[in-house]
Amino acid sequence: MSSDAQLKHVAEIMTRLAEDTSVPRNIRRAASGAKETVLKKEGEPVVKAASARITLEEISNDPNMPVHARTMIWNALSILETIRE
Repeated sequence: MSSDAQLKHVAEIMTRLAEDTSVPRNIRRAASGAKETVLKKEGEPVVKAASARITLEEISNDPNMPVHARTMIWNALSILETIRE
């Protein structure tokens, strides 16, 4: 799978998370931010992946996060970690 395809997959995961009303607003906002980061036109895929990873890692330990949302974030993080130069 190409880096662009992986970034699009992460964007789809973040879209689902951002639209889930059972998830606290701050987590949905961070998911939207990560989605925007990976979908930017400019920038190298590895840089976009690293930026999105930082955002997601910051919220991944939020105690108010539902279990299904945490699983989605971990899934996205595992995809982002595979993107290399």
